[in-house]
Amino acid sequence: MAVISPQEVAKHDKKDDVWVIIHGKVYDLTQFLPEHPGGQKIIMKYAGKDATKAFEPIHPPDIIERFLSPEVCKGSIDEGALATQPVEESEEDKRIRLAREKMPRLEEMYNSFDFETVAKSILKADAWAYYSSGADDEIAMRENHNAFHRIWLRPRVMINVKDVNSSTTMLGSRVSMPFYVTATALGKLGHPEGEVVLTRAAYKKKVIQMIPTLASCSFDEIVDAAQQPEQVQWLQLYVNSDRAVTEKFVRHAEARGMKGLFITADAPQLGRREKDMRQKYSQEEPDEIAKSDTEFNRDEGAARAISAFIDPALCWNDIAWFKSITKMPILIKGIQTPEDAVLAAKHGCQGVVLSNHGGRQLDFAPSSIEILAETMEALKKENLDKNFEVYIDGGIRRGSDIFKAIALGAKGVGIGRPFLYAMSAYGEDGVVKLMQLLQDEFEMVMRLMGVTSIEEIKPEMVDIRNIKDHFVASPIDYLAHKSYEAIQPRGKLAKL
Repeated sequence: MAVISPQEVAKHDKKDDVWVIIHGKVYDLTQFLPEHPGGQKIIMKYAGKDATKAFEPIHPPDIIERFLSPEVCKGSIDEGALATQPVEESEEDKRIRLAREKMPRLEEMYNSFDFETVAKSILKADAWAYYSSGADDEIAMRENHNAFHRIWLRPRVMINVKDVNSSTTMLGSRVSMPFYVTATALGKLGHPEGEVVLTRAAYKKKVIQMIPTLASCSFDEIVDAAQQPEQVQWLQLYVNSDRAVTEKFVRHAEARGMKGLFITADAPQLGRREKDMRQKYSQEEPDEIAKSDTEFNRDEGAARAISAFIDPALCWNDIAWFKSITKMPILIKGIQTPEDAVLAAKHGCQGVVLSNHGGRQLDFAPSSIEILAETMEALKKENLDKNFEVYIDGGIRRGSDIFKAIALGAKGVGIGRPFLYAMSAYGEDGVVKLMQLLQDEFEMVMRLMGVTSIEEIKPEMVDIRNIKDHFVASPIDYLAHKSYEAIQPRGKLAKL
């Protein structure tokens, strides 16, 4: 393979002649440029340059081999010469560097919101937009947490709570506390090592990690990062339109030791995450925005660009097929009504995750905690609540949130964004710290509620009249009232 100098690559920086460096190799992307799902602008930004840093967080490790012919690889870059090239610090890189220099110490983090605040200051704009965005007016996303505020606790006192045990079992695996790291995509947007950071932290705290289909790291990289064979991991699955691809992946996951298959059912079409979508504009120059729409596809954000393969034809009839190709417990992730939870049980699933996809799909979809009690009642009425585990995710930010979910019947809860924020800001130590904070909060609530084990947490310990009687305060539409993430005039766009 030819060794190419950085100076030679730099000559190929026009739309009719585009070379880029990715992972030490030089690629001619001239023909691929109009077909790039993420748009032409981002490729042209790195034309004649090293694009590895921008490429890695968004793309699976094997995407070049799968989608580009071998002929586009022109050779290897001269690594020694590349190392001597001056590195220009962009305005955004400067902002992030200064923000990191001013970050609070890890010991100053007292709750999940502290990590979110720090992450917002140090993440790149596109990373923050992807991680933090919700659908449409983002009301479902905010109500996921706000709904917990409508549930009140009923503490009991004069009980010996000297020794408290927060451990439990989830799908038969013993864990130290009733939460797991739920599947979240594109971990390398926040940290250069990506999801393996979460893997190592989960092992240290003895909690389960759910591996995402759309991870920045490969599936095998994440599994290989497990510290011991006994470390428990689950697989979150987006079903591919090509079922042969899905079958191969599921069988491989089972062979690698996955202890649960969580089929995501709430994404037959991606929701409109406008904060994420708007990043397409922020990377363009004002004169380029004025060009024809045929040149710039403005409906795409990071989410849509990486998920075109998801099968919208997925239906209940497919459960039998999944049961024929795997012995893993099958759970449906994305249940939003008691009726569908009952259907999942009737189709032989081992459980469900009540979830509105973090408020990223259908705005005004109910928060999981709001339908949890109703779901447990529906399952019990049909005598389907035995050996059927119900989990929830979305909006869990406090130990008291976890307690409320357990009281209403959840076996455990999934937590996503907070761990991404902790990882982005402080790496593995940050994730471990947040897990410990959540455990400390949860055990404090257990003591103050008068219980010493998970088994003692009962529905009568919470007051859900504000949810059961559908008394809900009118949610605030931030987009309308506060111009939340407002679109900018054309002249200001280039400065974002």
